[in-house]
Amino acid sequence: NFNKISHSFHEDKSHWTTKKVYTHNRKLLVHGSCTNRDISISQSKDSTSGIPQYVVQIVNTCVSGCAPSDIHLHCGWFASARVVNPRTFKRVSYDDCLVNGGMPLRPSQVIRFTYSNSFMYPIAFKSAKFCCA
Repeated sequence: NFNKISHSFHEDKSHWTTKKVYTHNRKLLVHGSCTNRDISISQSKDSTSGIPQYVVQIVNTCVSGCAPSDIHLHCGWFASARVVNPRTFKRVSYDDCLVNGGMPLRPSQVIRFTYSNSFMYPIAFKSAKFCCA
């Protein structure tokens, strides 16, 4: 995992915010087939008052034309005080969350959602069905 510090200016709040961004990703590479390393997962804390909010972004970085499906992530007892669309991200059992309702994640497609919890859940790749070259 790589840790970055991200700075942004919010006009509506008229102040600078700093947030730590946790990413696990790989640059776009052209190769024969896709693997778990082609699914980029990043998560950052959104600065808000009240219950902390976290933004998760999942991207298929494989450009071979393959669209992995049935993507599952490690997610512990993932829960959110804010509703997350279950077609986008759904905990199906302990440490098993389904992405995009199991549908294929097209090359460069981004799945993004926000959840609210008192802490950031560790989210990491678990399994997926990949196409063969």
